Amino acid sequence: MRPSLSLITILSLLFLPSAVTATTIGVTYISSPTLPPPEQVIANFLSLKITAVRLPVPDPDIIRAFSYTNISLFLAIPNSLIPSIAANISAASLWLYGHVIPFYPRAHITAISVGTHVLSQGDVTSADLLVPAIRNVYLSLTAIGIRQITVSTTFSFVNIMTTSFPPSSAEFQQPANSFVIKPLLDLLTETNSSFFVSLYPYSVYKLRPEIPIGFALFQQHAYNFREDTVTGVRYRNLFDLMVDAVIAAMVVAGHENIPVVVADTGWPCFDSNHEVEARDVYSKMYLQGLINHVRSGKGTPLRKEGAAEIYIYEVFDTNDAASMGLNSDGAWQNWGFCYPNMSMKFEIDFSNGGFPLTEAEDGMIITCLLLSLLVWYVILFGNPMATVNRY
Repeated sequence: MRPSLSLITILSLLFLPSAVTATTIGVTYISSPTLPPPEQVIANFLSLKITAVRLPVPDPDIIRAFSYTNISLFLAIPNSLIPSIAANISAASLWLYGHVIPFYPRAHITAISVGTHVLSQGDVTSADLLVPAIRNVYLSLTAIGIRQITVSTTFSFVNIMTTSFPPSSAEFQQPANSFVIKPLLDLLTETNSSFFVSLYPYSVYKLRPEIPIGFALFQQHAYNFREDTVTGVRYRNLFDLMVDAVIAAMVVAGHENIPVVVADTGWPCFDSNHEVEARDVYSKMYLQGLINHVRSGKGTPLRKEGAAEIYIYEVFDTNDAASMGLNSDGAWQNWGFCYPNMSMKFEIDFSNGGFPLTEAEDGMIITCLLLSLLVWYVILFGNPMATVNRY
């Protein structure tokens, strides 16, 4: 008797390469009275095929505007609320009833950062309260019956890492590792949550003049790599190196499977001090290089799925001080890829349309086709080897 189609299909799937979960690429959006209304901005997001948005300033009206769009939302709780939320779970519930409960699940809220870059402010008191505050937000959500929203806090890469290269030697800085990061990692494992980090290759490039700019901008050249002599791994871009440094530091801290979410990354397109590297052309190279790299499905050398989510900073200029781990010297920078009228400063293809398949993708397609032909041959003609064996 010939095997059934369903059985053959199941068996053939077992031989297919395991699929790697695609990394979500989102953007950071900060609203302003001088910008178009949220409804127009959201329509623009949909046309650009942007499926995830981080809201550092989660105005309830903005959250409401995202209802029924299926765009996932990453919200942030202000640092100023950390002491009250850590002290009393009712404070956590009060914030949730103002920013989550009225809109969820019509607004697709998927993550909440309790504070942002708290360690960079040098406020040890608030940092010490981070984990209790995160736990109270998580407990409040579960008490309401919501278990699908990840709760964590966002660190700045340059404020938590002792070194970024080689990644095999990376560890979290002390004393933050002992009194904040390690307890947080324990909680994230317990609650099945993710580690949020703002990660700017531009900052590391400016701090480390020996780094070639092409290495920071995803430029592919034969000798454009750095090798981790401990593991023998070759890194072709600075972004992967920094992500793997975070992953390696988590392993040292006893946690190797926590997903990493890059809450912010980008490249400045203008600097008031006229930094040569802060230009549109470099910003475009970094952003499109990042998107192409992520869409290739290669992940990072230490984690084949790479970062779970990546948020590009930012949609519109907010004239930020150069605070991404650098000394600002009174300078301000623009990081946005859109003008206030929503036209793009330079073209970015968020869908990765029109780019050639990687060798891995080519190989997977060929394998699937060959397996499909084999399956249909068995269905139509039976097992050819069985016929041979009868004689």
